[in-house]
Amino acid sequence: MKLAHLGHSTVLVTTATSRILIDPGNYSSAWHDLTDLDAILVTHSHPDHIDPAWIPALISHNPQARLIVEPSVPDVVDLPGAERLAAGQSVTLGRTTIHGVGGRHAIIHRDIPQIGNVGLVIDEPGEPRFFHTGDSLDAVPTGVDILAVPAYAPWCAMKEIIDFVRLVQAGRGFLVHNAMINELGWGLAFSRLNEMTDTRFSDLTDQQPVSWT
Repeated sequence: MKLAHLGHSTVLVTTATSRILIDPGNYSSAWHDLTDLDAILVTHSHPDHIDPAWIPALISHNPQARLIVEPSVPDVVDLPGAERLAAGQSVTLGRTTIHGVGGRHAIIHRDIPQIGNVGLVIDEPGEPRFFHTGDSLDAVPTGVDILAVPAYAPWCAMKEIIDFVRLVQAGRGFLVHNAMINELGWGLAFSRLNEMTDTRFSDLTDQQPVSWT
């Protein structure tokens, strides 16, 4: 499996048989010209996870790609042909299986209504098991090998991220959801998670694909 962090929460997953883009949002642009995608996955409807301005062009550049999204996303963004993936459901993409977990976005404030959020677990025989949380720390799937976890978000604190990483027990991980902090904040999160959990975090901020076995 190759993973590239393309800014904020956008991750490109390349397995032996599939090329999958997760959360093409408006806090990053490195995904704009991608082609040859087999699937585009969206965890929830916030624009930093799906950019309404650029998603039509991405779909046009990848007419063969399946669009698989949290169930409420098509109610917010016009996505003809989108498949809705809820927590507890799975879809197959060739030899790749995508599992939806969780169901609700983390609480930002009691006065802001919660929306849906589906965490994504990607499985393929012979590949590591990868988990992208989206914007929630509720679901703790088993057997995760690689974890993409927020570096910072308005809806969580570092103590919550540390405890969540300890629960997931992935061997390796990297930070996403980082567009809202500077290099000092990212470095603090990176060092604390490496010091205080058993998950070994890698730096993927150069946006280059990294092979994971």
